[in-house]
Amino acid sequence: MTATLPTATDPRPGTATAAGTAPLIPQQRTRPGGLGVRPPAPAHPLVRFRSSRPDLLLCGAVLLAIVLVQGWNITNFPTLSDDEGTYLAQAWAVQQGDGLAHYTYWYDHPPLGWIQIAGLTYLPSLLVPDWMTVAPMRFSMLAVSAASSVLIYVLARRLWLPRWAGALAMALFGLSPLSVVLQREIFLDNLAVLWMLLAFCLAASPSRHLWHHFGSGLAAATAVLTKETMLVVLPALLVTMWRHSHRDTRKFAVTGAVTACALIGLSYPLYALLNSELLPGAGHVSLIDGITYQMSRPGSGFVLTPGSGSNGVLRSWLYYDTVLPLGGLAGALLLLATPRWSVTARALAGPALAAVILAAVAMRPSGYLPAMYVIQALPFLALVLAGGAASVTHAVLRRRRAPGERRSRLIGRRALIGVLALSAAVYVLPRWYEGDRTALTADANAPYRQAAAWLGREVPDPGRTRVLVDDALWLDAVHHGFQPGLGAVWFYKADLDPAVTKTLPRGWRDIDYVVSSPTVRRDAVDLPNVKAALEHSSVVAVFGSGEDRIEIRRTDRADGS
Repeated sequence: MTATLPTATDPRPGTATAAGTAPLIPQQRTRPGGLGVRPPAPAHPLVRFRSSRPDLLLCGAVLLAIVLVQGWNITNFPTLSDDEGTYLAQAWAVQQGDGLAHYTYWYDHPPLGWIQIAGLTYLPSLLVPDWMTVAPMRFSMLAVSAASSVLIYVLARRLWLPRWAGALAMALFGLSPLSVVLQREIFLDNLAVLWMLLAFCLAASPSRHLWHHFGSGLAAATAVLTKETMLVVLPALLVTMWRHSHRDTRKFAVTGAVTACALIGLSYPLYALLNSELLPGAGHVSLIDGITYQMSRPGSGFVLTPGSGSNGVLRSWLYYDTVLPLGGLAGALLLLATPRWSVTARALAGPALAAVILAAVAMRPSGYLPAMYVIQALPFLALVLAGGAASVTHAVLRRRRAPGERRSRLIGRRALIGVLALSAAVYVLPRWYEGDRTALTADANAPYRQAAAWLGREVPDPGRTRVLVDDALWLDAVHHGFQPGLGAVWFYKADLDPAVTKTLPRGWRDIDYVVSSPTVRRDAVDLPNVKAALEHSSVVAVFGSGEDRIEIRRTDRADGS
């Protein structure tokens, strides 16, 4: 990497500008009663995104493309997931005033994430209540993706990347098929990324106001309380703040940010403490039990071991895109290895460190690697890839360039850049076109829609009927008249939630229907009531085919009685 960008920190006071000249000491101003001196204005113009028409136009054009690609066909692809149904159902419970969840909240994740989802979906659910199901509410994620994309551009410019590199980072983040698939879904990770990007933008603020750094700490705490795994990114945020704060106010900025982050973060255990649910005990859930469960989840194996669950997740990521995960990680490692020689590496040290930390956590031999984990790394991978492209471009166009360079040599430099850009486009664009075309045209959710419609049309008395469904279908069943919680039942609650199992004294015989989706069939092996309900039931309707089919099964209560 070569130095392509202005230094991220101002010249130190007292540095001589040239031999034989007096040291240039930036003028300092002390505020009455203030903490110290105000940093001098940087030598280069600060990036003022809101007043820069070229930045606004370029960012707006890329944003429009991202919103169109991510929004088109969003309800049909990808397949509805259990996690989406879980978070949206809990957001529905918040809207209904039923607390933090419609079943007992057991501290599986901090609740701030689905509280935000409740806010995002409040107005549409108020105007059209039946839209409060997973597929239509994916549109709320468009606002999150759009805001995150804009923050990517702002952060790139604040890290002194040129405009085109900022737009490239934005496009990598928003248009990669991997991003399109995962950012459409109602995941807490997408919300957490938004807050963490805001924290980085404030940490790299060119104004260097102390309140920006305090705000960065608050945003970081919000990100962690949205998805707790964001905790591992905090060291990278601290590096960014350290590099982009002024040396005279750095200790106040960092102290304030850390304090703000810690105080907000402590509100979660404080909530548990006030509810007498911090420590384990008989007859109640606890925060410690929730953390213990998360830390003790069965590992999915080493990510590079063929056949392991983690390796399957990695392969699914690379199926959609190899450029962003692999190219971004390689770029991050290179940036971290070259800070001595590259201004780009020093400016992007924070994002590069974030990408490497997240990759290291994913590679734990005994760790659990969920499919949505990569969402947290996508913005940092996009930034370091764009920074690498800017660095290479600068090296080719500016390296060893002398005044009066021959025109033929200049043309040769530009031709080399053209060849490199064309080669990258030839490799990337066809693959992205195929991936995004699938996202824009495929309909993976027709069986779910048909099953939900069947429940609403064919079950004669849903208010007195008990059906086991997966999380993605739960809200559909509720809107069709099934009783929330005990009529429409998350299938695993029939075995794992004492508040539900005590209402099933006869086990599977107290269940009327089972909606057998791929998730239900996969997990039923370890759930006796669900397994028995599947074994003692008959298919009354089938939607789709193969492994992805959805069966409506009616239990035969006379069977085995």
